[in-house]
Amino acid sequence: MDADGLRSRTRAFLEAHPPATTDRLDFLRARFDAGLAWVHYPVGLGGLDAPRSLQAVVDAELEAAGAPDNDPRRIGIGLGMAAPTILGFGSEEQRQRLLRPLWTGEEVWCQLFSEPGAGSDLAALATRAVRDGDDWVVDGQKVWTSSAHLARWAILIARTDPDLPKHRGITYFVCDMTDPGVEVRPLRQITGEAEFNEVFLTGVRIPDSRRLGEIGEGWRVAQTTLMNERVAIGGGRVPREGGMIGLVSETWRDRPELRTHDLHQRLLRLWVDVEAARLAGERLGQQLAVGQPGPEGSAMKLAFARLNQEISALEVELLGEEGLLYDDWTLRRPELVDFTGREAGYRFLRAKGNSIEGGTSEVLLNIIAERVLGLPPEPRTDKDVPWKDLPR
Repeated sequence: MDADGLRSRTRAFLEAHPPATTDRLDFLRARFDAGLAWVHYPVGLGGLDAPRSLQAVVDAELEAAGAPDNDPRRIGIGLGMAAPTILGFGSEEQRQRLLRPLWTGEEVWCQLFSEPGAGSDLAALATRAVRDGDDWVVDGQKVWTSSAHLARWAILIARTDPDLPKHRGITYFVCDMTDPGVEVRPLRQITGEAEFNEVFLTGVRIPDSRRLGEIGEGWRVAQTTLMNERVAIGGGRVPREGGMIGLVSETWRDRPELRTHDLHQRLLRLWVDVEAARLAGERLGQQLAVGQPGPEGSAMKLAFARLNQEISALEVELLGEEGLLYDDWTLRRPELVDFTGREAGYRFLRAKGNSIEGGTSEVLLNIIAERVLGLPPEPRTDKDVPWKDLPR
């Protein structure tokens, strides 16, 4: 299908489902069923087997018609991480059951990967899954889980064979967050809020039918999730001077009394860095349109974290005492992170997490060095040692 055919198809859909008179959820469900959710997905799973680049044609027509979206920021983990993993490794039954309510936002997803004792070294995870007939019994603890307090489903990796080296013997599951034994506790952050959680899994029974990929292939499946996660975090398309650099630039123009020569030089450098990152993101988007995400997404996520932290620090310094104001230290449970609609003090504090979430900056530097630049890998003496023999 070409762009003209897809444009005509979208207009016909809008005629049959006028946004002004169609219930929002009914509209989103119908859009998925019409193949206009992810045009590059298979027919019957929200797509039309069309080139990924044509999604922009659909989105433009729908936006012009005032059509509702699926609130992508709220369900970003499902859209950016769970969906491509389910598509790549899920059974047909799993795809049919999970993808539609994921895309419409009826079911929120979270990610049960990180653990207190296996932060940057995800492959060292200790959460166990033991086979019991047609079920797996899972015990362990996960941490830094965004949206766990809202989620119905989670993507989960657990150790199923401690006799194998750490990267092997891991299996990937879909966990129902409403099942007995799943306990979600808030983690209070430096911002005073608790968008993150720690999750305790005690005797949680997961049917083998909710396994993604083969037993022991969880690390390979997780790579699909992680590559898509880094693109989702760092590769979002923004307009020129959009995002946080736009806020600082606007303050600079409106408040000449705050300006100094040093701050001017720093703002100019950051503006250029942001623009270079934006153009690199456009290029990454073009690569995604013709294939799957690769390690280049790690570079975008790395740049995203550094720029957010440097820009927010500049903004606080520019505003002086005013930049320290932060009006709400109560324990709130937000549904999404809002970098642009809050105070400068909030942005400065929240940006500190950008170099941890979605892969630490140190890990991303290793990925870029080895998989993009082709440099020799760091020595790893534990790759062939059974997990049970590793010091902890």
